[in-house]
Amino acid sequence: MTTRERAVRTPKRRWGLTAAGVVIAAVFLVPYVVMVLGSLKPRSEILRIPPSYLPHRWRPGNYADMWHTPETPLPFNIVSTLAIAVLATLLVLAVAVPAAYHTARRRFPGRAVFLGAVLVTQMLQPAVLVTGLIREFFAVGINDTWFAMILVNAAFNLSFAVWILHSFFASVPVQIEEAAQLDGLSRPRILWRISLPLVWPGIVTATIFVFVSCWNEFAASLVVLTTPENQPLSVALTKFVGQYDTAWQFVFAISTVGIVPVVVLFALIEKRLVAGLTAGSVK
Repeated sequence: MTTRERAVRTPKRRWGLTAAGVVIAAVFLVPYVVMVLGSLKPRSEILRIPPSYLPHRWRPGNYADMWHTPETPLPFNIVSTLAIAVLATLLVLAVAVPAAYHTARRRFPGRAVFLGAVLVTQMLQPAVLVTGLIREFFAVGINDTWFAMILVNAAFNLSFAVWILHSFFASVPVQIEEAAQLDGLSRPRILWRISLPLVWPGIVTATIFVFVSCWNEFAASLVVLTTPENQPLSVALTKFVGQYDTAWQFVFAISTVGIVPVVVLFALIEKRLVAGLTAGSVK
C-alpha cells in the first residue's frame, strides 16, 4: 500500500469508527431519553396506544408532585440512599486499601487461599444470605437501620475492591518503595505518599463500582429495612408499581432523579481517572 492510498484510507477508517461509536452510544442512550421524556408526560399520554416519544402536553410538574405522594417519603429515601452508599463506599476503601496492599507486597502462608476466599464471596448475593443476616441483625439489635445496610453493602463489595486494588498495587515496582525506605519513610508513609498516587486509577475504579452497586442495591434493602423513611430509593420506587395500577409518570421521574448522583460522580471523577492513567507517562 502506497503512502497516498494509506492517507486516503485513514480518514475513511476514522469516519467509520466514529459512526460505529455514535450507533453504539445511541443504543445505550435511547432508553434514558425515553425515560426522561416519559417523566415529562401525563400518565394518560404514557398509556396511549400507539405511544409517542415526544409529549403532546409537557408536564414538568411531575417532578414537584412526586415529593408529595402518599406512597412513600421520597426526601427521606434519597437521604437514606445517599448516606448508605457513601458510608459503605468509604468503609470498603478503608478496609480494601490496606488489605490489597498487604497481599500484593507480602508472601505470607495461606495468601493464595485468602485471595481465593475473597473471590468466592463475590459469587454470593445478599438475597441468598438475607435470612441469616436478619437473624444476626436482630441478635445485635441493628435490624432496620442504616448501619445494617452499610455493613451488608460493604461486605458484598469488598471482594471486588480488594482484587482490583491488589492488581494495581502488584503492578507498582517494588524498587520504588525500597528507595523510599532507604530515604527513611515508614511503611504507612510509603503507602500514603508513594503507592496510593500510583494506583489512583484503581481506587477510582473501585470507588465508582462500589458506589453504583450500593446505590442500586435492592434485594437486601427490601427485607432488612422495613421503615419507609429508612428505605433507599430503589425500594421506594416499587411503591408506585401496583398490581392493577402504576404511576408511570412518577416511576420515570424518580428514576431520572435517581441516576443524577451517579452521573455527577462520574463527571467529577472522570478527569482524575484520566490524570491517573497518564501520570506515569512523564517523569
